[in-house]
Amino acid sequence: MTPMTLSEIESEAASQGFLLRIQLRRPLNLWTLRLVVGKHLDSNKVKLLGEMKGWAYQGIGGLQLDTMQVSNDAPSGVGHLIWASTMAWALEETPCKRARLLAINDDEQQHKILVRYFNRRGFTTIKEVGSSLFDLPFRMVWGGAGSLMIGNCREVYENSLNHWKANNFLI
Repeated sequence: MTPMTLSEIESEAASQGFLLRIQLRRPLNLWTLRLVVGKHLDSNKVKLLGEMKGWAYQGIGGLQLDTMQVSNDAPSGVGHLIWASTMAWALEETPCKRARLLAINDDEQQHKILVRYFNRRGFTTIKEVGSSLFDLPFRMVWGGAGSLMIGNCREVYENSLNHWKANNFLI
């Protein structure tokens, strides 16, 4: 597979009628990211199909992912587009080689679904965050208990891009 840059992914998405936009802030050597995918409903309206939020620190080299949402009526493959775009940004613009996230455990069945979803994207569980004193920093960052997972940005990127291509979004 030939790697695509974020700019190339954005162009391909646009050719398929999707808007891909990234909002970045850079306070105090911290990148904050909000990546959204939408579709024009008309010349004045855009429907948000999905988004990813996260942040990265200059010195740590890891992307911290907080929110990943795809609307129920989004076309197949939008999630893969979001993942591929997020990882392309991280690899191109930050020192990040890996990404961390927390599969929140608010409901046991939903937690299993989240863990399976993130496993399919290339993430593995490294720690169960619970109620111990040692888990307090994780709970403060992500706002709850769950499975702390880590993934290689390059592998998640390649997996997501391949799946996006398989959904016939790329020409």
